[in-house]
Amino acid sequence: MITDIDILTLTQWLSPSFPVGAFAYSHGLETAFQNGQISTADALRDWLADVLTHGSGRNDCILLRAAYASTSHDDLERLNLTALAVSASSERVLETTLQGRAFSQTTAAIWGGDDVNACYPIAVGVAAARRKLDLEITAALYLHAFASNLVSAAVRAIPLGQTDGQRVLSALLPLCEEIAQTTREGDLDDLGSTAFLSDIAAMRHETLQPRIFRS
Repeated sequence: MITDIDILTLTQWLSPSFPVGAFAYSHGLETAFQNGQISTADALRDWLADVLTHGSGRNDCILLRAAYASTSHDDLERLNLTALAVSASSERVLETTLQGRAFSQTTAAIWGGDDVNACYPIAVGVAAARRKLDLEITAALYLHAFASNLVSAAVRAIPLGQTDGQRVLSALLPLCEEIAQTTREGDLDDLGSTAFLSDIAAMRHETLQPRIFRS
């Protein structure tokens, strides 16, 4: 049974204050802001819902679960190569590898264990398994943190009011829980993305000027 300390540990790991540099990444949203595709709270909610359901959110949840269940270093190596392969752009690769590296270094320094050089969802899955944290809560909180960071980027860049930003995040909470549940039976064969606008926006961000985010 998960304890209060376990929940607080996950909350710390997935907090904006945890030093993975999440604030520096918009996951391609900055392109959509600049070209006018997202200018309202409703448009942001719909965009993020698609990313969560059909793109990186769902993929990350599948990868996190697979990492949690991994039994060897070779498994993790193959899993990490798969995670890189489904990243839609060079900036997406940078985003997941640098955050994963920072997360793993920090958790290893504080909670012990090996420093795993892996993509972000894999690093989280490995750390959660090492501490025997509840997988379902880990998956749901990971998706919440993913959505929360992108809402924060929108609040800074659209600009979007803080209240509207929290309204969007609140509307996405049931979806985070739903995806965490529906990926229970998923495996690596279920990886893929049909969030095409998000993926294209991430690719175009590589040459976007001016810009304030790294992705």
